[in-house]
Amino acid sequence: MTEETQELQDTEYQTTDEEQVDEVEMPQENLDGELTVESVVEAVLFASDEPLPEARLANIVETSAKQVRQHIESLNEKYQTHNNAFRIEQIAGGYQMLTLSPYNHWLKKLLRARSDSKLSPAALETLAIIAYKQPIMRADIEAIRGVAVGEVIRSLCYKGLVKIVGRAEVLGRPMLYGTTKRFLEVFGLNTLKDLPKIEELKKPPS
Repeated sequence: MTEETQELQDTEYQTTDEEQVDEVEMPQENLDGELTVESVVEAVLFASDEPLPEARLANIVETSAKQVRQHIESLNEKYQTHNNAFRIEQIAGGYQMLTLSPYNHWLKKLLRARSDSKLSPAALETLAIIAYKQPIMRADIEAIRGVAVGEVIRSLCYKGLVKIVGRAEVLGRPMLYGTTKRFLEVFGLNTLKDLPKIEELKKPPS
């Protein structure tokens, strides 16, 4: 084999290797819904609930830290151009997708609503009794729980999880309580028939 032939073969192998490297690189333009490195960076940051360090983000996306910075800069330029309500910011040593401060007024309302929807153990127990026994009188709920539930029922009604569904045909005609459509939405149920069967519920180990 001549030196010229060997050089030609080496050049051919080198070209092939370079072509293979180019093949594994994702396209930078998102044409026809194709995945790009930039769109993957965006998806990872969108799904993360905590700041992601540059090195970790690069490792997840399988790219370099330099490319991560470039893509984040590009994404922020697009967000600004389209007047989006969020940006990718550096926080606590990492990157995180955050809403802009002018939207704080409305976000505080959302957080307040989430806080209001939290249920105490007493509220959950009362709600479970109403869900399984409805329509049910307050006196029957108190007989099961062994404590007064007036304030708890009012709280559940305020949260939209319980409502008055009628009056009992007994002396004094006390109000009957049942669950609402919001109750189904909060607990991911289609109908009350989707509630777990009583026999399926096991007492947690002490």
